[in-house]
Amino acid sequence: MKYYERVADKMLQDRLEAFGAILIEGPKWCGKTTTAAQQAKSILKMQDPDVAEDLLITAETTPSLLLKGEQPRLIDEWQDAPVLWDAVRTAVDNAGGKPGEYILTGSNTVNRAKIKHTGTGRITRMKMLPMSLWESKDSSGAVSLMELFNNPNYDIDGAMSTLDIPDLIYVACRGGWPVTLQMPPQHATMIAKDYVNTICENDISSVDGHQRNPKIAKQILRSYARNISTLAKKSNLLEDVISSKEISISMDTFDDYVRALERLFVIQDIDAWCPAIRSKTALRSGPKRCFVDPSIAAAAMNLNPEGLELQLKTFGFIFEQLCVRDLKAYTANFNSTVSYYHDRYDLEVDLVLHLEDERYALIECKLGSREIEEGAKHLCQVHNLIIEHNKKETQNPLREPDLKIILTGGKMAYTRPDGVKVIPIGCLRP
Repeated sequence: MKYYERVADKMLQDRLEAFGAILIEGPKWCGKTTTAAQQAKSILKMQDPDVAEDLLITAETTPSLLLKGEQPRLIDEWQDAPVLWDAVRTAVDNAGGKPGEYILTGSNTVNRAKIKHTGTGRITRMKMLPMSLWESKDSSGAVSLMELFNNPNYDIDGAMSTLDIPDLIYVACRGGWPVTLQMPPQHATMIAKDYVNTICENDISSVDGHQRNPKIAKQILRSYARNISTLAKKSNLLEDVISSKEISISMDTFDDYVRALERLFVIQDIDAWCPAIRSKTALRSGPKRCFVDPSIAAAAMNLNPEGLELQLKTFGFIFEQLCVRDLKAYTANFNSTVSYYHDRYDLEVDLVLHLEDERYALIECKLGSREIEEGAKHLCQVHNLIIEHNKKETQNPLREPDLKIILTGGKMAYTRPDGVKVIPIGCLRP
């Protein structure tokens, strides 16, 4: 299969030059093992059916034998033999911290009781995401997000996307799962539905060995999908789950399922950004409901591209999920975080992208051109609130936003007279 270059390639290379071992974490099927294999010199596959039983016996008796091989050595599905974690940690110690020895990949369904040491200082963690539009070759890559931050004179005017709204609906339903890129469109959109089924039928129980009801898991995912990109309260989500009268669960049970889905990197809520420009009582601080990939929302609601073309309001919420995924992917090597701003006066900004050096961008996600004016107004209002705050609080001023961006489903990028950058998501890259 053709390998598509990933943002994670450079991240992994940097870590191999600094750390003895790297654990690559992330959702199922996002390409962790394939990406690791590009830089590994030898590979141990713990689930190879021809030798799996022998490997497990060796792991229980002399795990160090499984670590022998040219380095970096990739140990895939290491969680099948949790003792390998401590074996890797010990090997890194014995080598005096020599970088680039081991890469661990696999699922997050590991028996942590069998791990004696956290691995701090020896095994670093690296998170991967599903593929962004630029990684899947759907984005033209005409506008660099990091160049926007680094170069005030960066000219984006006239940069073009090749994606129209039906294209965006398709790539959102297909998702960022590498295997889909080798499939015809009618088959590619089936992967996300199978992903949801696998999570609910198997992984939600195997993640920690606690048996959970697949039907409840599916209802929770469906409720999340209905409320995606909103500030829906847990109580409202629970009410939606039990509204069918077929399921009766408590809030504690609901929380347990959500924690399992978070551990599986399926649910990834966004926290609020609460700068001191309003009183604390004026700011909304609940999480915004999000998935790691937009295709999960579509699959959980059993929506296909043809159906979403008739439900553009619903797709608007899924489009925001697409933007979140890509923004995280493009800044993954900068310890970025994504939040949102919303106050009780209904002044809101869909996303706030923070880099580790404190630079940040205020971002609105607007599928159609008719919403751009309103989005730009919100961005400028929040910016003005910060300016007014700094006039009063000269001792503790807040940093003004480095960028104000509207991500759209349109075709052309341009800069408005008010400084807001209007950028199609289909022309963005790292």
